[in-house]
Parts: sequence; C-alpha cells; structure tokens
Amino acid sequence: MHAETILILLFSVAAAVAIAVRQLQVPYTVALVLTGLGLGMLNLFTPPHLTKELLFSVFLPGLLFEAAFHIEFREFWRNRLAIASLAVPGVAAAVALTTVILTPVVNTLHLEQDFVWQYALVFGALIAATDPIAVVAIFRSLGAPRRLSVLLDGESLLNDGTAIVFFTLSLSLVTGASVTGWQLTTDFLEIVGFGGLIGAAVGLAVSQVIKQVDDAMIEITLTTIAAYGSFVTAEHFHYSGVIAVVVAGVLCGNYGARVGMTPSTRVAVETFWEYVAFALNSIVFLLIGLEVNLDALFLSWKVILVAYLVSTAGRGLVIFLVSGLLRRTREKIPWPWSVVLTWGGLRGGLPMVLVLSLAKDFPHRDLLVTMTFGVVMISILVHGMTVSPLLRWLGIVKGREHREAYEFARGKLQAANAALEELKHMSHVHFSSKDVRAHLKGEYQQRIKEEQGQIGELELDRSEIEAQEAQWARRHLLLTEKNHVIDSFQQGILDQEVYDKLLADIDTRLLRLESGEAGKTVEEQNSVRHKKT
Repeated sequence: MHAETILILLFSVAAAVAIAVRQLQVPYTVALVLTGLGLGMLNLFTPPHLTKELLFSVFLPGLLFEAAFHIEFREFWRNRLAIASLAVPGVAAAVALTTVILTPVVNTLHLEQDFVWQYALVFGALIAATDPIAVVAIFRSLGAPRRLSVLLDGESLLNDGTAIVFFTLSLSLVTGASVTGWQLTTDFLEIVGFGGLIGAAVGLAVSQVIKQVDDAMIEITLTTIAAYGSFVTAEHFHYSGVIAVVVAGVLCGNYGARVGMTPSTRVAVETFWEYVAFALNSIVFLLIGLEVNLDALFLSWKVILVAYLVSTAGRGLVIFLVSGLLRRTREKIPWPWSVVLTWGGLRGGLPMVLVLSLAKDFPHRDLLVTMTFGVVMISILVHGMTVSPLLRWLGIVKGREHREAYEFARGKLQAANAALEELKHMSHVHFSSKDVRAHLKGEYQQRIKEEQGQIGELELDRSEIEAQEAQWARRHLLLTEKNHVIDSFQQGILDQEVYDKLLADIDTRLLRLESGEAGKTVEEQNSVRHKKT
C-alpha cells in the first residue's frame, strides 16, 4: 500500500473516531489508541513506524508550539515556582527514585540478569516525559479549576525537554564515560539554557516581522517557521529543541500575537494551530496503538507491572514532596490536586520513541522497550479512562450531574421555543389549519412550562449559571453579527475596507470574550493596521 494511501486511511480513521467519541463519552486520545490496537491486531496494512526522526521532525515541534502558543504567560508566571519545581528538580528526583527502587526490585524478582542502576536510570529518564492532552481536555469538559490545567500543562511542556536531556546524559553514563556530577549539571544547564536562548531569539525575530505585515497567510507561515525553525536550529547545535520551541511558542503567543496581529489574523492563526494539533495528535496516538504488540506485553506482564508501579510511585512521591514544600507559599497546591497531578501525568509517544532510538545492541534493550510500551499503554488506557471519576470523587469538580441536567433541559427549552417561532411562520404561509396550529402551540407551551419547572428544581450555582449564559448569549450574538457582515459583503453591500474594519471589531470582541482580556477598540485596531502599512 502506498504511503499517501496509508496517510489518507489514517486521517479517515481519526475522523471516524472523533465523530464516535462525541457519543461514547470516551477521551479522544484513548479511543485512538484502542482503535490503533484493533487495527494492529487485524494487520490490514503496514503503518509507518513511530521513529525518532518522524517524531522530532514532524510531530513534536508542531504539538509543543501549539500548546505553548496558547499558554497564558501571566497564569504561567503566577505558577512559575510550582511548574519549575515539578519540571526540573522534580523530574530529576523522579528519575532518581525510579532508579533507586527499580534496580533492586528487578534483580530481586530475577526479571533480568545484571540489571545495574545505569539501565534503570535510562528507563527513569525516558519514562519521565508526560503527555496530558487527554487529561487537559477532560478538565475543560468537566469545568475543573483553570489553575490545575495550567500546572499540568505547563509542567508537561517543560518536563519533555528536561526528560530528553536527562535521557541523553544517562546514556553517557551507560557507555562508561568518565563524568562527574558537576559536569552533568553544567551540561544540563548548557543544553537547556542555550536551547531557551535560541527559542527566544527565533520567537522575538518572528514577532518583530509579524508586526510589520498584515496578512494572515504570511503570519501563519511565520509562526510555522518559528515552531520548526527553533527546534531544528537548537538540535543542530546539540541543544534542547524542545525547550527552544516552547520558548518560541510562548513569545509568539503572548507577544507577537498581541502586539503584531489584528484580531482577524489572530483568529486565523489560532484556528490553524488548533487544526495542526488535532491532526498531529490523531496520527501519533493511532501510531502508538499500531506500534504495540499486545501478545508480547501480556507475556511480560510482571515486569511491566513492576515498572508501572515504580514510575508512578516515583512521580507521586515527588509531587507530594513539592506540594509539601510549597504549602507556606502563595503557590501552594491542595492535596487533592497532587493526586490528580500524579494520576494525570500520562505517558505518550515520546517515551516510546526514545526507547526505540536505543541501539540494537544496547544492553537490556528488549526489557526497556517492553517496560516502556507497557507503562505507556497502562497510563493512556487506565489513567485516561479513570481521571474523570477521580476528579468527582475528590470533589474537585462538583455538581456536574446537575450541570448536565440543566444543559439538557435548557437545550429542550430552546428547541421548543424554536418550534414555536416556526409555528408563527407556518401561520403566515398557511402551512396548516388554524386548529392544528393551535393544538401544536398548546403542546409546545406545555413542554416549555415543564422544562422551566425542572430547571427551577435543580440545585445550581445561580451566579455561575448566569455568567455562563451571558457568555453564551454574547458569543451567539457576536457570531450573528459576523455572519451578517459576511453576507452583506458577499452581496456587494459593503466594500472591502469597511468589511475588514467591521470584522476586526467583531473579532476583537470575540477574543475579549473568550480570553477574558481587555480587547482593543476599533480605533486602536485601525492604528495597528496603519502602522503596518
């Protein structure tokens, strides 16, 4: 089967899964992995392997840039101590704990001969990288606290880079290179620090160019250059490409987009990167499922279980330790959140790619591959499916059942009112007899009365509901305005200049509504436009 045919097939499967999960209430990434496992068992076609070159050249820069671009820097900065503690010393401590615990356990259970601490260190480093995409999506759907999402997302963005650096440094220990603790520390700081500087330079340069142009397609292209250019440049000089692309993404999203993009362009850029993330995540999680041999994992269930328990316990101990140290600071983390941060640190494609990048003759490679694949599968399938009940059990999200009942009743109420409006239209065109219309009107009015009564009986936070309804209503009206402006332009009622100004005004108000920012006025947007031209 040709490569282009396989690519179309993978996208078709991803689209079908995306449609299905809307009805099944299953996290999208979990459903993709399950689908990939099923396709792999059927052996219908030979998929592309999830190699290090493929992940680093195609998937990782785009996914990291999209996440960093949408990070609200002010929220990130307010939680900088907690995020940095979890992502740098926290990852180091988790790697060390995994190494200390795993080495004697593997040897005691006779799971492998001569499994010394250096090989456990390699496993601890590669398994430290987390991918909380499914969990963050669940947070949003359940209305979990925004700060919890920022902590999990921000830590993941940074720990990918630190995990890769620790993995690289651990390999030097395995090869027998004579290195000291001081040298490892300086190497780490150099790789991460210069990676960050390269990302900052690329992000600032692209942002300055964005300020000089006013074309959505060009500005989308510039952000693409920032994403992949920062990654490739840093990797070329043997620094951290992950850190580089994260820094470039944060700068482009929080500086370039706000001072250099008109609202219409920013909407276009954000839409582009949201699709890129959807497409790349769809393919990478399908490939994860296709890459796994379930029979081999079942045969090695003991070592996989040991690796899973050790890596999870190591992460949990570190998170609770950091939470304890931050108890007396303004960035304190509630204990229930620590449980969620431990459970929500899903492992994704990066650990699998790192372990597959080991040389064929690397000692204990088969064991490391088996442990990594098994831990990734348990993490995605078990944690991804259970994090939602965990949030409810811990009381982090409350009243979701009432919210769902409210939204269902509200939807029925809106549908009934829409039907009443249609009845008015039917009376004007004499679609049916007066008696039939009167009977139907009575039925719908009774339904409306019943739904209003059910809503009144629900135990709801009225202030929260009113705020959400106000946001829905404002967004609906703004989209109605936008559609009217577009229709007027297409009918020739508006010329290009007036059309652009009106769209800029509406997009400004949409951005202000959805991001909570104080948006710019029309005059300020025109000023930005004039400066660019």
